[in-house]
Amino acid sequence: MNRVDITKDLSFSRIVYGMWRLAEASDTSPAHVQEKIEACLAQGITTMDQADIYGGYEAEEVLGAALKAAPALKDKIEIVTKCDIVAPAGRYADATGKYYDTSAAHVTASVDHSLRLMNVDKIDTLLIHRPDPFMDHHETGAALDALVASGKVRSVGVSNFKLHDWTLLQSAMKTQLVTNQIELSVTANAGFTNGDVAYLQERDVPIMAWSPLGGGALLTSNSATRDLMGEIGAAHGVDASAVAVAWLLAHPANIMPVMGTNNLSRIKALSDAFKVDMTRQVWFQLYTAALGNEVP
Repeated sequence: MNRVDITKDLSFSRIVYGMWRLAEASDTSPAHVQEKIEACLAQGITTMDQADIYGGYEAEEVLGAALKAAPALKDKIEIVTKCDIVAPAGRYADATGKYYDTSAAHVTASVDHSLRLMNVDKIDTLLIHRPDPFMDHHETGAALDALVASGKVRSVGVSNFKLHDWTLLQSAMKTQLVTNQIELSVTANAGFTNGDVAYLQERDVPIMAWSPLGGGALLTSNSATRDLMGEIGAAHGVDASAVAVAWLLAHPANIMPVMGTNNLSRIKALSDAFKVDMTRQVWFQLYTAALGNEVP
């Protein structure tokens, strides 16, 4: 599988395995989680996407139990995790409501929690999960720089940031932000025309795409888009989901789809997206089907 350079000494697999549902699986045993990771590795998928809030602040610990049981896996994967969302669950059960916290104290404590829960001594990439309208960019930027300098975090990025959010935080940092994880899919395609993709593409910043299957709606809703993906998939011997992922992979902006599923057979088929010949014409056929009209 092709890889994407994140820093001079860190690269990610082109497809990323998303673990936001890991703690919701019927089987969260270390052995079963290990089986999922090994199914990814067999295809060249080495990058695992986490967040402190996933599974009500439990998903990191589920991964950590698997890595404790099979420590050799630590050297075979890259771990992305996120922080700054506080919700009344898990260790924040006493919170009076949901909010964002990008203070130095919270970000630093979140990293320490993540390292302990996942049984690792470093995080490959830490993302600020959501833009914080109360952020002191000087404080947050300095905290992120300090985490990189400490060795606890190898690189830092963001998630769901707009251009102005990105430039504000970057202006207060010595460390370069390495990625923005944003929603992109055949149907969630506004990022291709509103500047989200263009800004990052211009700067050669790799993009991580969350919900590349539209939360499953791309495959379950009755639509011309779903039908067209099914036709294209049948012509290549793959299912519609592989076509949806191939649509993102074909774009020249180095998009890394983050695929979240607990179904082992689906995990084993994630690399089927590379079997699809996504030409420019086919790309636009899917794009216009999703738009519901021809491009101008």
